[in-house]
Amino acid sequence: MKIGFIGLGNMGGPMAANLARAGHDVTGFDLTAPMPEGVRAADSAEAAARGAEVVITMLPNGDILRAVAAQVIPAMDAGAVLCDCSTVDVDSARAVAAEAEAKGLGALDAPVSGGVGGAAAGTLTFMVGGSEAAFAKVAPLFEIMGQKAVHCGAPGAGQAAKICNNMILGVTMIATCEAFALADKLGLDRQRMFDVVSTSSGYSWTMNAYCPAPGVGPQSPADNGYKPGFAAELMLKDLRLSQMAAEAADADTPMGARAAELYAQFVEAEDGKGRDFSAMLPRFEARSRD
Repeated sequence: MKIGFIGLGNMGGPMAANLARAGHDVTGFDLTAPMPEGVRAADSAEAAARGAEVVITMLPNGDILRAVAAQVIPAMDAGAVLCDCSTVDVDSARAVAAEAEAKGLGALDAPVSGGVGGAAAGTLTFMVGGSEAAFAKVAPLFEIMGQKAVHCGAPGAGQAAKICNNMILGVTMIATCEAFALADKLGLDRQRMFDVVSTSSGYSWTMNAYCPAPGVGPQSPADNGYKPGFAAELMLKDLRLSQMAAEAADADTPMGARAAELYAQFVEAEDGKGRDFSAMLPRFEARSRD
């Protein structure tokens, strides 16, 4: 398949490399990132999109997505699919889809879960909004870049699934870190805490698969000085997106709102920027109730 890939940073680069390695004809464009092995460089986003059957974007935010879409949609052939794998606001995803469909293109919003490691290993999960036909066309590419792709519904549904998932993740990580900090101050051994909670009603992904306590549970960023697997500032971005969506939908999300406030404080006023989102644990360890 002839593929245009725009946005070749920490996530997009490995994804594009996996597609090229699988034998697809991939042309890439990025303002600053190097071209991955096997990917042919284009001198503009339009050039990368021209003649492509699928154009994949992996971009920082909704404003940049809208700007890139305005460039590439006129360059794409009728029947091609614009597949955005960025995590952006639902309104931007829906606006870009409407613009693409008006020009006779398929459109998918397909944000991912799995981080940089999942991008490199080809084990991402895709949450996808858009038409059945567009999903079917891109499904073979999802199989190369990831381990699972779920068609969540109409345009915007992929972004909705991503921000709801990550709101749960942010809230749960805070609760897990709070519990370990409390256990420490009550004199409860961390390993025994893990042994109980990981097999009891406190079971969660943040406890069992991504434990924030070093030396406890499976290997995680906590065992590597909290070097990011998923950076705290990216969690803050997703939590803020969840609260934008909640406000637009008139949804009451007090835990999500408080999680956004805590991660904002951690990233913007403390030492959280550049650390994994599980580094909330040493933050709570160092704090008193006041």
